[in-house]
Amino acid sequence: MDWINLILIPAIKSVILVVVLLTGFAYLTWVERKLIGRFQQRIGPNRAWKFGLGHPIADALKMIFKEETIPNYTDKILFALGPGLALAPSLLIFAVIPVGPTLRMFGKDIPFVVADVNIGLLWVLAVGGIGTYGTVLGGWASNNKYSLLGALRTSAQMLSYELPMGILIIALLLTTALGTADGSGTLNLVEIVRMDRPWWLWAWIWLAFPLYFICMLAETGRKPFDFPETENELVAGYQTEYGSIKFALYYMTEYLHVLGASGVAVSVFFGGWRGPFVEQFPGLGLLYFTIKLLAMVFLFIWASASVPRPRYDQLLKFCWTFLFPAALIYMAITAVGVVLL
Repeated sequence: MDWINLILIPAIKSVILVVVLLTGFAYLTWVERKLIGRFQQRIGPNRAWKFGLGHPIADALKMIFKEETIPNYTDKILFALGPGLALAPSLLIFAVIPVGPTLRMFGKDIPFVVADVNIGLLWVLAVGGIGTYGTVLGGWASNNKYSLLGALRTSAQMLSYELPMGILIIALLLTTALGTADGSGTLNLVEIVRMDRPWWLWAWIWLAFPLYFICMLAETGRKPFDFPETENELVAGYQTEYGSIKFALYYMTEYLHVLGASGVAVSVFFGGWRGPFVEQFPGLGLLYFTIKLLAMVFLFIWASASVPRPRYDQLLKFCWTFLFPAALIYMAITAVGVVLL
């Protein structure tokens, strides 16, 4: 029976998670179009099926069957590998995110997480960093100056904003020492979500969220920090030479990164699946997690529709002159507070 617990159940959960994520990505594009339409006093998609709900299906069919042209001057192998290398990490991030409490099903206790590992947050940081290679590789293999500039911007953004994001996560990990019996803290996202914290600690954790959210915008390349693909400067950036399904994979990667970053933020800052009456009705946990995740995605879309795009040098300057020092100060204060308490 060990192979069922070690192989079969994780495989089933992985397949279900991938299907849900890919479906969620498709309709997240519809949600964004509708919301931005409302923000700009437009109707948004409304032609394909009722309320425009058929648009994601139409987009998928168009991308699958659209004729693809690959320029002769590209590196064919690396050009084809780029989208896949970018997509895989965006899916792997969700492997350690608990989307619900442990439920009793078919005579077994089944946790609503693919991999309950002790290094959950470290896995998120490592996999998130690897995803940049797919973007950089695609831009370099395109042998196009605009694509290369977009790839370089991706790496610069990642190197810059990964530092304050990592420092903020370290500070939040220090707070977990107050919730573990031996005071050692934990990297396990399942344990972090289950951890009971006093109100004043929640208030201190939420104080770091605006800084963390800015880092998430830059890490995911979302507006107003979409410099790797900004159309008024780089045509389409690192994906200029891509079309058909390969372009769709890069497009998919962006939205999956938004979902993954939102899932991590919900788990670390807002209690994940926890909420009223979850102990009595464990199934509510999945509903609470979904509502919190959608609220976080709404913040992404709201920011993209409301905040104007700065210059690229302003983006990097903001990181190194404000965000990075602020994250260091926050971590230092947190460390002193944890030691004193």
